[in-house]
Amino acid sequence: MRGIPSRPAGSVEVITGSMFSGKTEELIRRLKRALLARQRVQAFKPRIDTRYDVTRIVSHGATAIEAVAVATSESLEARVAEDTDVVAIDEAQFFDAGIVQTCERLANRGVRVIAAGLDQDYLGRPFAPMPELMAIAEEVTKVRAVCAVCGGTACRSQRLAPEATTVLVGGTESYEARCRACFEPRDVPRTAG
Repeated sequence: MRGIPSRPAGSVEVITGSMFSGKTEELIRRLKRALLARQRVQAFKPRIDTRYDVTRIVSHGATAIEAVAVATSESLEARVAEDTDVVAIDEAQFFDAGIVQTCERLANRGVRVIAAGLDQDYLGRPFAPMPELMAIAEEVTKVRAVCAVCGGTACRSQRLAPEATTVLVGGTESYEARCRACFEPRDVPRTAG
């Protein structure tokens, strides 16, 4: 019988749901627990997300943790130190498709990867690369918000702003959480200009 090779146990965890469901707060909560356990942590966010802070991951409820803003999955992976135990990625849906393989390689290297992001776009369609991240994850946590219309359990992000691009970084001025019944999946008309 051959011995099992000794490799550190890496993993991929995904936290997903609609806008205002607490994804980032849950990501920060897990990071704070890792820090209490004296693990070496690195946090990353997409460079395009400058809503609350350029160098910190900040929840809608103002909970925050220091992070590095990067433009691509390749840039993120290049910045992960050899002795890092936990890598956190906020707004994973804004990264390129390479983020899936980046997470795989990090986990195979023994890193615990925690990625948070929207599971659906403003039309209610799967928001790539999140479905692929969920498929490779050992653990998927789906969090829900409160519907802004009826107060029920929300699982969709209703776009309010008149912008028809898939990526629109915004907060309460651009989106609200909606349940399936109150969600209005429609293309937002483009404005002239």
